[in-house]
Amino acid sequence: MNVNSHFDAATFKPTPELLAPRVILVTGSSSGIGRAVALALAAAGATVVLTGRNAKRLEAVYDEIQRQGSPKPAYLPLDLEHAIAQDYDALADAIGTEFGRLDGLLHNASILGTRSPIAHHDVPTWCKTLHVNLTATFALTQVCLPLLEAAPDGSLLFTSSSVGRQGRAYWGGYAVSKGGTETLAQVLAHEYEGQRLRVNTINPGAVRTAMRALAYPAEDATQLTGPEQITATYLYLLGPASVGVTGQRFDCQPPR
Repeated sequence: MNVNSHFDAATFKPTPELLAPRVILVTGSSSGIGRAVALALAAAGATVVLTGRNAKRLEAVYDEIQRQGSPKPAYLPLDLEHAIAQDYDALADAIGTEFGRLDGLLHNASILGTRSPIAHHDVPTWCKTLHVNLTATFALTQVCLPLLEAAPDGSLLFTSSSVGRQGRAYWGGYAVSKGGTETLAQVLAHEYEGQRLRVNTINPGAVRTAMRALAYPAEDATQLTGPEQITATYLYLLGPASVGVTGQRFDCQPPR
């Protein structure tokens, strides 16, 4: 995958009906970037399917979308750490039954795991991080592929990281999981080359989120970009403006 330098988020202006009548599933949509993107997608006319492990927080985002007058969303709690095959099947079946379509899937949910040297990395934490960030992503993608394949121009968007593109010391399982995510996206982009489904990765960069605070506890969070400031790139990639764009890496912010 190549980093795409042709898209300028600053000049991309979503309209209220840009994403109508698309149905878009967003994982990890109860807080942080997932919440901000879900609200922005809904404001642009999409019917958003919210998923995450915290039902109460999902309900709060659901209510926010309702209050802003956007299309009625849906929320389907899913705990990626503990979900089994039937849970993934049930989620895909529910989307198919309720909406009859799925036009986009944003894999946003991730966990940090432990920042430590490989020599001292806790094995159970390693396994959990790889499972949530990569294996669960694969499993959810697989069950949603029939719906995405049927869409007029489906979009599959994976969240990556700079440490997934170039590993760095002490990022352990997180970096490896994001490297795997990059490879998974490459495989899918190649498999669907010339077809309607497009596959890309997105790197949010340094954003003011709870995960960022865990990774950099001494950092001044007030100096970071807010989640709501990076949503344009997501709307571009999940909407009609990016039809035909596939196998690309996108950055939401300039390199730090």
